[in-house]
Amino acid sequence: MFKARRSEILLTLAAIMFASNGIASKLLLNDYISAWRLAQVRSISTFILLLALVAWRAPKTLRMTKQELPRLAALGAFGIAAVNGAYFLAISRMHVSIALLIEFTAPLWIVLYLRYVRKKQVPNEMWAALFLALLGLAFVAQVWKGLTLDGVGVLAALGAAFALAFFFLAGEGITANRDNQSTTMWGFGFAALTWSLLMPIWTFPFEIFTVSVPLGGAFEGYSASGWVLILYVVVMGTILPYLCVMNGLRSLSAAATSAFGMLEPIFAGAVAWFWFSESWTVLQLFGGVIVIAGIYLADRAKSATK
Repeated sequence: MFKARRSEILLTLAAIMFASNGIASKLLLNDYISAWRLAQVRSISTFILLLALVAWRAPKTLRMTKQELPRLAALGAFGIAAVNGAYFLAISRMHVSIALLIEFTAPLWIVLYLRYVRKKQVPNEMWAALFLALLGLAFVAQVWKGLTLDGVGVLAALGAAFALAFFFLAGEGITANRDNQSTTMWGFGFAALTWSLLMPIWTFPFEIFTVSVPLGGAFEGYSASGWVLILYVVVMGTILPYLCVMNGLRSLSAAATSAFGMLEPIFAGAVAWFWFSESWTVLQLFGGVIVIAGIYLADRAKSATK
């Protein structure tokens, strides 16, 4: 059964791990580390581990041309560093699953960019996708109550969506001549450099590695060391799901792949409901379903854009 459904199983596992990353990150963000510092340590640690992996498996791909340098630097600074920082800020102020729903509107902004900036022809599905996503977000935010979501959290999640859109757009040009593995490695490398320039490493709050973090919620009374949670964010929340995605994409279409990617906010909502008792109203759940439908249509529109 595993061989027959290998890609589907790997992509589902990736969605589960990416979703659990939000929970582990939120525990760390509860007064123990800032969103920016968590993004910094995630970028640096992921780069080091991916560098070792690429050096072992495909050392020739470590080379970088002068033409690739500015693109990879932009990918890292805006497509990875900005995504991580904005996402961590968003989940520190609002439900993990809601932050992910807003971030996953990235395909909508990609299609709008292709239509109005690059002047490409896009299918009519795009307009239906945009309407559904905005309608669903209105239900999630409960606009009739005067916007119940945290304003800074919403802006941060939108920033993560725009940065994620940039990541996909910039990545398309780079991966035409470079493999995904080394592209991601260099992306995290430049993200690590960006955060290190903004916040020198020697000022990092290293005490986070030894502090005891209460797990709370369903695991009230239990705690974990900071280094354990950070290691989880890096390995289980970044590297392993990425490798699952790379291996799972080999035999699935883009539409099917995007459908599996949308499992992440669903899994995140389920885990957060169990762990933190983060509950949604019936209308918010309805809105979440509408947003996912809109994102799916937008991704199909993106694939069909000429």
